[in-house]
Amino acid sequence: MNNSFNFNRFGLLVKRQWLEFGKIYLISLLVVVGVLILFYAWNLPDPEAEKGYRYNSEGFLYLSFRIPLFLTLGFIFISVIASGYFSLLGQKPKAIIELMTPASILEKWLCSIFYTGIFSVFSFLLVFYITDLAFVKYIDKTIGTITFSWTSGVHPTPKTGIVSARSFFNDFFEHDEIKSMVVVPFMITSIFLLGSVYFNRFHYIKTAVVVMLFLTALIYTLIQTANWMTRDKMQDSANFGFSSAHSEFFIYAMVGITAVTVFLWCVTFFRVKEKEV
Repeated sequence: MNNSFNFNRFGLLVKRQWLEFGKIYLISLLVVVGVLILFYAWNLPDPEAEKGYRYNSEGFLYLSFRIPLFLTLGFIFISVIASGYFSLLGQKPKAIIELMTPASILEKWLCSIFYTGIFSVFSFLLVFYITDLAFVKYIDKTIGTITFSWTSGVHPTPKTGIVSARSFFNDFFEHDEIKSMVVVPFMITSIFLLGSVYFNRFHYIKTAVVVMLFLTALIYTLIQTANWMTRDKMQDSANFGFSSAHSEFFIYAMVGITAVTVFLWCVTFFRVKEKEV
């Protein structure tokens, strides 16, 4: 039998970890669902207040609360999940039981990445998508029968028709710059996962402080590096917003964030290995 990795043993470890990790996960997910429902219900357009409607340049209902809610709630959810994964290692009685789990370091490490870096991120996206889609369908069905002949907002456009809203992800991920930042959630989870195994107490608070300092230094470094590598191309470009240099900036940023994420995952692996030794 392979002492480093075995599919059957890894599957058993995933099931075993769910007994402990699943409690925190389900409670956190229920809180997320509750917050989403409250925010969407609070910002539901009022059919009687026609002048309160705002539309974007394509004529869809402008719902400005969705992006801040998505970013803020998403960060809190995935960071809390990642920060609590290895928290038992900071408690000596429970740490002994945790470290004596019949699984290799590689399997424990892969399991932690699966739950914190993959499962939590995609589960949040799924919950947000379902909630937002239900909200949009409700607007189209119940409020969409109201006719109007004007619009207002950042990009006012004359229009006569029905109230219509577009799915959040259709608006959010249609920009290439945002698509290139899909690796950011994985970097966030890798940071808080390392914090859960590195700090013995107050994992989230201590890691959050480190994150603020770390992200400040990282963003500054990425911006300076990307600007240095694309400086000549930017000067030759007539329009920075649609230049190839602008696209290369986000490519360099994505590569840098991916490298940092992999590095932090590797550090977590060796940190867990040190704990077991």
